[in-house]
Amino acid sequence: MIFRQLFEPVSSTYTYLVACEETREAALIDPVLETVNRDLALLNELGLTLKYTIETHIHADHVTGADRLRDLTRSQTAVPEKSAARQVDVAIREGEPICVGTLRLEPLHTPGHTDDHHAYLLRSTGAWRVFTGDALMIDGCGRTDFQNGDAATLYRSVHDKLFSLPDETLVYPAHDYQQRQVSSIGQERARNPRLGGGKNVEEFVAIMTALNLPRPKMMDVAVPANLECGEVRNA
Repeated sequence: MIFRQLFEPVSSTYTYLVACEETREAALIDPVLETVNRDLALLNELGLTLKYTIETHIHADHVTGADRLRDLTRSQTAVPEKSAARQVDVAIREGEPICVGTLRLEPLHTPGHTDDHHAYLLRSTGAWRVFTGDALMIDGCGRTDFQNGDAATLYRSVHDKLFSLPDETLVYPAHDYQQRQVSSIGQERARNPRLGGGKNVEEFVAIMTALNLPRPKMMDVAVPANLECGEVRNA
């Protein structure tokens, strides 16, 4: 397997490249519009063909690069079906793996940050990897106060779907604001200050209710664009 973790500093977004060494097919998880040229250069450097762009959810803090990459590479856009996004090539559903050559990305419906949110489990040789989007971050999680988010639902998603994975499963989130790169299920279950350490659902809901976060600056642009796979329409 070929794997790269790529960082976009404005929105602190991680994009993940996963590719099959045998077939040279690749997927990009959570690509960002502003870094399309970087991603294309890496694909060319590694001699890869982009088969899919894959979204964890409809993002509110950046515009996806999916539509631009599709235009330039003929890749397919894969978006959670529950998002009701338009211009989608592949509707993502739990129980229907996404195959990239010999690799299988298993969608896990993990609502709570948004109602369409999915994580992706890759049972690779050696350590498993789970791409957790905004549902589970390193020492944190995504907010739950818009896009049909719900704190109790997120708690159940993380505990039932993610914390049930083996301790050594590597956690790769969609964002980190301190540029930390990777965690593990065991670490997050033990010490995540919001979701781990034995906290119950009532404690988690209280933590999330008290956050009082500002509205994302890009939300009015990003959400409509991402519902079109990243096509930005002029007013």
